[in-house]
Amino acid sequence: MEKVIPGMLARSKAGHDKGDLYLIDRVEPEYAYLVDGSRRPLSKPKKKKWKHIQIIKQMPEHWNPEQKNDDDIRRAIRQYETASAKRNLIKVEERNV
Repeated sequence: MEKVIPGMLARSKAGHDKGDLYLIDRVEPEYAYLVDGSRRPLSKPKKKKWKHIQIIKQMPEHWNPEQKNDDDIRRAIRQYETASAKRNLIKVEERNV
């Protein structure tokens, strides 16, 4: 398994939350603890097995793990989703030309 650092993003591959985007709060050999700032705040992280998540090797901009809070987590996830949507839109437009 590759090196996973708390603060990286991850997408759920299985379960009722399939497809949801999270931020990795902490890691253990068998599990990752995921937060999204709203349904899963820092006070109640989601415990998920490694095989059930897809790691996104990207850290949020201006991420400071020492001063993280739920607002920063929501903002980081929203920024990633916006940037990802823009990249996908550009790819679709290039194919249609």
